[in-house]
Amino acid sequence: MKKSFKQWIGVSTTFVMAATVVAGCGNTSTKTEQTTTAPGAAATANAKPFAGKTISLVTANHPWAEAIKPLLPDFEKETGIKVNVENFFEDQLTQKLTVQFTSGSATPDVFMYRPLQEGKLFYKNGWLQPLDEYAQKAKDYDFNDFSKSAIGSTTVDSKLAGIPIITEQEILYYRKDLLQKAGIAVPKTLEELTAAVKKLHDPKNEMYGFVARGQRSPLVTQVSSFLYSEGADFTTGEKASINTPEALKAFTTYGTLLKDYAPPGVLNMSWPQAFGIFAQGKVAFLTDANSLYQNATDPTKSKISDQVGFAVFPGGKAGSKPYSITSWGLAMNTKSANKDATWAFIQWATSKDIVLKTQQKGNPGARASIWDKPEGTTGFPAELVPIIKESAKTGVDHDRPTVISVGEARDAVGEIVQKIMTGETNLQPVADKANQALQTIMDKDKTR
Repeated sequence: MKKSFKQWIGVSTTFVMAATVVAGCGNTSTKTEQTTTAPGAAATANAKPFAGKTISLVTANHPWAEAIKPLLPDFEKETGIKVNVENFFEDQLTQKLTVQFTSGSATPDVFMYRPLQEGKLFYKNGWLQPLDEYAQKAKDYDFNDFSKSAIGSTTVDSKLAGIPIITEQEILYYRKDLLQKAGIAVPKTLEELTAAVKKLHDPKNEMYGFVARGQRSPLVTQVSSFLYSEGADFTTGEKASINTPEALKAFTTYGTLLKDYAPPGVLNMSWPQAFGIFAQGKVAFLTDANSLYQNATDPTKSKISDQVGFAVFPGGKAGSKPYSITSWGLAMNTKSANKDATWAFIQWATSKDIVLKTQQKGNPGARASIWDKPEGTTGFPAELVPIIKESAKTGVDHDRPTVISVGEARDAVGEIVQKIMTGETNLQPVADKANQALQTIMDKDKTR
């Protein structure tokens, strides 16, 4: 028989966080929270572990939030916790959280956040409660079921700063009909991709070989998979490493594909424009996030919806190493006055049962066991599911430099690629300058 939430949450809700917060989190101490029920009471037949408690949840305007809201009454009934929900657009959300946390607010108790965009800043400022003890001690939670790369994205300074709720990987989108007509196999390497792009590029007939993000900052996340697949990374230990031979090869491949085989105006394209022209039937190959697939397959948006193929990101010198990240996570406010009740919500919202329900609505979760269930993949095209599973196994847990000043770092990296796109041939001085800029950003992080 399936256990109710209040039955299996008993163990995790009775332990209390220690008075000292982990060094490096930005806070030196926090009040010890008292549990609201006697040990073991949560497991009794009729007890509600947190009767009368109220927590505040802040979400982004995101499909995951829409999927979780109808399920909240069940959680409230099981636990006695009242969940007050507010939602904001992404940029408004970051601003809202920053203002409240800077003022030392105890609310929101729990919130959606973007681990790779603001996670390090939030953690360094002492705004994210480490969740290691909660996750490891939670009864029947099966923390090891989360993919390694997803947890890597939400880990800062070796501490678990949040729990993954939405994942994504970079994949290759292609036109099945064009490849079939030309007798081209689906590219498995970057060399094969380049050859196929050249063969299918026919600008006189408004058919372009390749498209991807070309804007300076947006392109950085997508060029990352090229970087990793060539055996490079944005940083190596404490050193910036975007001027190495492997990095330059990756940047050159990406930049040249866009310079020579992309539609006009690619310098100004982010994902909406890239998917838009692919969906118009004017491009053979596109690399971008799997989470955006509906922009290519939805018949109301795409002229080639029935001809879209999906493939694992092509391999380079180091094999196929796409990014495989947590794009959205759930985190706990270190100032929350209801930490155990807040964890009860996080544990429920990221449990196997709830991840199954939210994933069925098309929200790609981080639990391997749910991807292995046929009923867990009904929200995705059948051809995409094995691509997602394979990418999660081989992927890298970040898609941008993991620094506090993410925007500055992305601009430094993007400058290299855009120089290639505009015809720069003497690339080493450009990369050296960008590498120094990234190193300065990294060094500045150490003093914060």
